Amino acid sequence: MIPETKLQVSPSPHIKDRVSVRRIMFTVVLALMPATLCGIYLFGLHALFVIVVSVSSAVVSEFLGYRVMGKKFTMDGSAVITGLLLALCLPPSVPLWIPAVGSSFAILVGKCAFGGLGQNIFNPALVGRAFLSLSWPALMTTWVSPFEGVSTATPLGTWKTGGGYASYSDLFLGRVAGCIGETSALAILIGGLLLIALKYIDWKTPVSYIGTVGLLMFLLGQDPLFHILAGGLFLGAFFMATDYVTTPLTGKGRVIFGFGAGLLVVVIRMYGGMPEGVTYSILIMNAFTPLIDRYTKPRVYGTVRKRWWERKK
Repeated sequence: MIPETKLQVSPSPHIKDRVSVRRIMFTVVLALMPATLCGIYLFGLHALFVIVVSVSSAVVSEFLGYRVMGKKFTMDGSAVITGLLLALCLPPSVPLWIPAVGSSFAILVGKCAFGGLGQNIFNPALVGRAFLSLSWPALMTTWVSPFEGVSTATPLGTWKTGGGYASYSDLFLGRVAGCIGETSALAILIGGLLLIALKYIDWKTPVSYIGTVGLLMFLLGQDPLFHILAGGLFLGAFFMATDYVTTPLTGKGRVIFGFGAGLLVVVIRMYGGMPEGVTYSILIMNAFTPLIDRYTKPRVYGTVRKRWWERKK
């Protein structure tokens, strides 16, 4: 006689992990610390004030936004990441009301307007940065040199005007003008590799994103390593293009997302009016995420996937 087995019937999900949203969020904050500390070291105390104002404004805005929406506010760390990422994307000399306005816009419009955590379509930090760039372009394109604080152009700005390339070592260590947390590729790489090692982000997105930029720039006769190290490509590839909510769910979809974002960066840098392009490349690909998910979702077990021409019948 077969012994009776006790079965328990319960709603999904049936497989759970001990890793919580709060733990992931604060691990990402920890991974951003090398870039944050490097930015403060390079650009001084004002950079620290910009970061503090941006993070605190994001948290307060989320608290107020959730109160208006009738939702319970939870310190899960997502608002801290939004404020910190926005601050790292800002020039180190901006007045302190810029991060306050940008973080509030990012949280209230980029996140709360869509329903809160997990509901937003676009990366909130990049929504805030795009809003600031369109509203106050002069303040968002005023750059200073590390340590000295003298007004100067970024390496990409110099390249765009035909001034040549910056040295690889300066770009890798961050000894160039730029946003607070974008100048040192080394500091960003340390945090990015930590997240990949912990399996909190998928390596496919940053590799396909950065690889596409390097390959296409090489084919166009540009210095691929310069374009990989300069600007905000590393920060965008490791910390924004890997956002759980606004990027594709499948591995194949993440490769498509990275390729599309890399292609857009090359088009904007080579043929657009701006020397950068990372912000708008990720925001545009965020809009394609639902479509990418639709065509890359796994086949349901026991069914046959239809070809695209069969779907039209």
